[in-house]
Amino acid sequence: MIKKRRFSRIGKVRTAFFRGLMRNLILNKKIKTTEARAKAIRPTVEKLITLAKKKNLASKRLLISRLSDLEASKKLEEIIKDYDNRAGGYLRIIKLDQRKSDGAKMAMIEFV
Repeated sequence: MIKKRRFSRIGKVRTAFFRGLMRNLILNKKIKTTEARAKAIRPTVEKLITLAKKKNLASKRLLISRLSDLEASKKLEEIIKDYDNRAGGYLRIIKLDQRKSDGAKMAMIEFV
């Protein structure tokens, strides 16, 4: 059984939380967040990039539905031009210092 990270949120709230993180990552090309959040969204964003590389109508509709944002899906289509020859590993997680307020492990997740 694979255990997914819940982040003390119920299902719909967690989905919206992840969509917001993924949207910000795609629009800004890198974000600074906690290490656990970065590790949680990485596989999903990489699957979205692989889906966007198919460049057909069905994949565009799936992108819009999974991101719930037309602007982010268009930006992702621009980003994939750099990854035509790359088979995977589109994101990198760089570990940063701990946050001073609560000691959470911080990380920066960005496109390679």
